[in-house]
Amino acid sequence: MVIKKEGYKWVLYTKDGKKVLGTFRTKTEAVKRERQIVYFKNLKRR
Repeated sequence: MVIKKEGYKWVLYTKDGKKVLGTFRTKTEAVKRERQIVYFKNLKRR
């Protein structure tokens, strides 16, 4: 996943950058959401 600053907000994109996974006020919030997505993705693999 990729986190980019766009103006005053932080945007979380898929690895290829084609899909927006969320928009956040702070980078900390974006990183937190990224960790949640990775966690739940890994739960499905078990």
